[in-house]
Amino acid sequence: MRPSFSAALLALLLSAPLAAAPFAGARAADAYPTRPVLKTTTTVAGETIAYPTSGPAEVKADIVTIAPGAETVFHRHGVPMFAYILKGTVVVDYGAQGKKTFTAGQGMVEAMAVTHRGTNPGPEPVEILAVYMGAQGSDNVIPVK
Repeated sequence: MRPSFSAALLALLLSAPLAAAPFAGARAADAYPTRPVLKTTTTVAGETIAYPTSGPAEVKADIVTIAPGAETVFHRHGVPMFAYILKGTVVVDYGAQGKKTFTAGQGMVEAMAVTHRGTNPGPEPVEILAVYMGAQGSDNVIPVK
């Protein structure tokens, strides 16, 4: 008796190695490669990252835009904030700790207790993905006068 086409196809599929499955093994790295951006336990100012415990965990993400020639107010952060520069160049003034320049494609954990402000020295808007990792009710940005 001759096996049916369905039975032959099933036998073929069951005998194929698992590595041939889509997204398995090395093929997964080809399908969705990763490029490390940042791995740290401290902020750019050298502070140890500490998460607030004042309420349930909350993650908030914003895209901050700084116009050409504009600057933010002096501020601090009440929660850890990961920043990824999407577009442009921003110069951040950390007072006595000096200034640091960040360009598109760079990531960092912003200073929390060190007062700072960002300036866009370029001719195009700066865009920053800001991801705040805190607790409900925490102040993500605290203006300093």
